Amino acid sequence: MAIYKLIQNASLGPDEIQRLVAAYHETLRALDLKDRDDPITRIAARRVFEIAQTGIEDPAEISKLVIKLLGVR
Repeated sequence: MAIYKLIQNASLGPDEIQRLVAAYHETLRALDLKDRDDPITRIAARRVFEIAQTGIEDPAEISKLVIKLLGVR
């Protein structure tokens, strides 16, 4: 899964990892992405990681921002 590839080398605690994974899954559900090999899943994972680095911790908020950045309604 794309999010795990991004976080495997990052120094994150279990709570941070859980939030990132939750935000990633929420984003994929909202975009109705079932194919984990779809290139959009990698883009979404990268955006989740980037947004989380800004200090936003709420997975739902991270997901909303990712969807907004992707230009999806």
